[in-house]
Amino acid sequence: MWRCSPWALLPPLFSVLTAAGLWIVYFVAVHDMRIEPLGSKYTREKRPPFISVAGNYAPASCIFSEVMNLAAFLGFMIGVLRYVQLKNYSVKPWLNVCSLVTFSLGCFGMTLVGNFQVFAEMAVHNAGTFMTFGLGTLFCWIQSYVTLVVNIKNEGRTVGIIRFVLAASITISMITHFSLVAQKLFMQGAQCQWALVMFFLLFIGTFAVEFRHIRFHIVCTENCRGPESGSGVLTEVPMYHPDQL
Repeated sequence: MWRCSPWALLPPLFSVLTAAGLWIVYFVAVHDMRIEPLGSKYTREKRPPFISVAGNYAPASCIFSEVMNLAAFLGFMIGVLRYVQLKNYSVKPWLNVCSLVTFSLGCFGMTLVGNFQVFAEMAVHNAGTFMTFGLGTLFCWIQSYVTLVVNIKNEGRTVGIIRFVLAASITISMITHFSLVAQKLFMQGAQCQWALVMFFLLFIGTFAVEFRHIRFHIVCTENCRGPESGSGVLTEVPMYHPDQL
């Protein structure tokens, strides 16, 4: 019998589908000879395999925009559900709100990256890149700390350590990426960028651990004053117990 909440499927689906979409963009760009393959030596005959460069030219750009828009939407859903889940635990409210706002702005940055190609609108594209990577990294550190503090089902220590390792890997990859690009080591910088994105997707996928304990339901009423119980439209069943059907 399925003992976990179906919401546990959302984070890994986000990670797997986003990663698959980005790699499809990469392979299309390589096939069209727009970028150098990641494992090759950069010869300057083609452009380096940065994610944004791979998604700059049609038809890869069309796929890239769709992937980033859908990823931003699913990511925002994960951020909201995580916020609602943590409301019932002893985490500082301002920290929970800060986490939600940070990740929401990061998701908005993803839409800028996907819809404003780097060679067409470089300023807007780069702003979206800094929002996605910068705010996304901050979100990872906040959630790593919150995981240890909340310690849901006594799993916080193990999951928290994993998240701190991933957050550190994301931070190191981001710093290394920008450092290599500044030194015009474009192939190595592109490899670090891909590693950064994959680490970030792995981090989001770990929310399946906590999401398997929760269920959400929506209350629909014709009373404009809201439900008589005073609860909000989005109501959470705080914890999912194995004996529940």
